[in-house]
Amino acid sequence: MSWLTKHVRPKLRSLLQRDVPDNLWTNCESCSQMMLTKELTRKKKVCPHCGHHMRASAHERMQWTFDDGQYTTIELPTAPADPLHFRDSKRYTDRLKAARSKSSLDDSLLVAHGRIGGQNAVVAVMAFEFMAGTMGGALGEAFLAACQEAIRQKAPLVIFTASGGARMQEGVVSLMQMPRTTIGVEMLREAGLPYLVVLTNPTTGGVSASFAMLGDIHIAEPNALIAFAGPRVIRDTVREELPEGFQRSEYLKEHGMVDLIATRDELPSLLGRLIGMLTPAAGNKDATPEESPAS
Repeated sequence: MSWLTKHVRPKLRSLLQRDVPDNLWTNCESCSQMMLTKELTRKKKVCPHCGHHMRASAHERMQWTFDDGQYTTIELPTAPADPLHFRDSKRYTDRLKAARSKSSLDDSLLVAHGRIGGQNAVVAVMAFEFMAGTMGGALGEAFLAACQEAIRQKAPLVIFTASGGARMQEGVVSLMQMPRTTIGVEMLREAGLPYLVVLTNPTTGGVSASFAMLGDIHIAEPNALIAFAGPRVIRDTVREELPEGFQRSEYLKEHGMVDLIATRDELPSLLGRLIGMLTPAAGNKDATPEESPAS
């Protein structure tokens, strides 16, 4: 029995484990059903059993949104890496380095341009995979660059929000991005360009208190948490039980904070129709960004 336990069993186990990759299956965080990761990717990370929308990377959202998954990213300005020389259990610069290595992104906002429904658009996507999509100086610079690119191309700006809020390692610098991004939204309005916001799970903190709630139209993914402070904090503050579904997309739509709720399959065509309605001149699909007249 000792020989079977020490030699035969480990060899059999290693043979079985070698044929089954660790990422072959994924558990739904909502209904706990198992599904093939490849199938889940094909369904845009939406659980086929309960419809739960799982978190997606910034590049995945770009591919799902633009026609044929084709888009061109724009170069974003740099910001001071560590304005407060912050350190907790680790140096902030080390945290940034680790986040950049893990996500292959420079910071928490990715900006690109291309076509949605055959029409020109600039899209900004918040990357939750980069330090929980937190907002710092680099995000503020990137958001303003996205607004300026939209104005240059005379195209609408679409932003996908996903954030844990302001980035604590940048303190007041992070909080100052709330008025800075608001200025960017005003630039779009002065240029007569639509600003569409797609709220994804989660959108919280200083992001929800600034540019995430300033869109011409607000679209939300199903059951997304959209809040300033989370439900647990509010419940502990007011010491009352909160309504069912409080701060979720459906609750906010019922109370006038969200205009539409759309699944990931529905979003590209919906965005294309909205862009066409809000910028009729963009209907000329053969025009280049520079040739399209301002709306």
